[in-house]
Amino acid sequence: MNRNAVALRAAELDESALSLAFDDNRVMAQLLGEHDSHLAQIEHRLGVAITPRGNRISIKGDREQSELARAVLLHLYSKAARGGEINKGEVDGAIRMVKTAEQKAPAEGGVRTRRKTINARTPNQQAYIEQIRRNELTFGIGPAGTGKTYLAVACAAEALMNGEVDRIVLSRPAVEAGERLGFLPGDMKEKVDPYLRPLYDALYDMMPQSLVQKSLAENQIEIAPLAFMRGRTLASAFIILDEAQNTTPQQMKMFLTRLGEGSRMVVTGDPSQIDLPSGVGSGLVEASSILDGVKGIGITRFVNLDIVRHPLVGRIVQAYDKLQAKAPKR
Repeated sequence: MNRNAVALRAAELDESALSLAFDDNRVMAQLLGEHDSHLAQIEHRLGVAITPRGNRISIKGDREQSELARAVLLHLYSKAARGGEINKGEVDGAIRMVKTAEQKAPAEGGVRTRRKTINARTPNQQAYIEQIRRNELTFGIGPAGTGKTYLAVACAAEALMNGEVDRIVLSRPAVEAGERLGFLPGDMKEKVDPYLRPLYDALYDMMPQSLVQKSLAENQIEIAPLAFMRGRTLASAFIILDEAQNTTPQQMKMFLTRLGEGSRMVVTGDPSQIDLPSGVGSGLVEASSILDGVKGIGITRFVNLDIVRHPLVGRIVQAYDKLQAKAPKR
């Protein structure tokens, strides 16, 4: 036994059971939680049955899930033995950490969703997926048709499916409506739906429609208009800001500082399609410049060769780029 008294032996009771033994009853009491609340939390999240007996804990259930529960318990016990506090947030964090560590990325940068596995089609797309998985904040910048929004939604659906986050938050600036959203007919969801349609389309491509509708009803998938994000802190969420080239620098700073504990954020946009009023700078352009190289932030810059839509889309983008290159500088 080491000085932290973390018991690292696990004896198999049968094909579907594991047993852990711990030396320090005081530390074990903190691990269990009041009325075994921490064990109940792990049981609910991982679908296993956990039974404490004296200084031993028995785990029964699916073999893979039981191994995850074992890893969570060992991690939390080690933390408590070092004097760390164990609470609901720590238990959730341990579960996410262990599940993320256990997952193996599919070959060629693939992303698993309930409907299908989405594979990267270009090196930049593969790098983008890897950055999203590795960083808390990722920017996907480049022309239309490069998959920057589609892959972000795929990663969000995968993270939700795997229990890495509790919800998905979708946001997009409604430039034409701005502060006039209140004058549009319908409730908030109906007001902003037209602006979020590409995100919905991607979700329906990766999750059954009934599940998307259920998740929307239960707020597991949330529509959060950019204009109404101020003052919020988004924890345990996968947050996507699409069409970010149409944010002002003030809006972008406000949005980026919504990032809470256990969350990941992806910001996508195309600087060649800025619809802001003349003279107003783009928050995406400014942020990607200021934050380039900051630890924990990834930036993927897509190019015309990454366009994976109809081949004609690539030629259209190239034609517009040539025209813009010839235009006199303002």
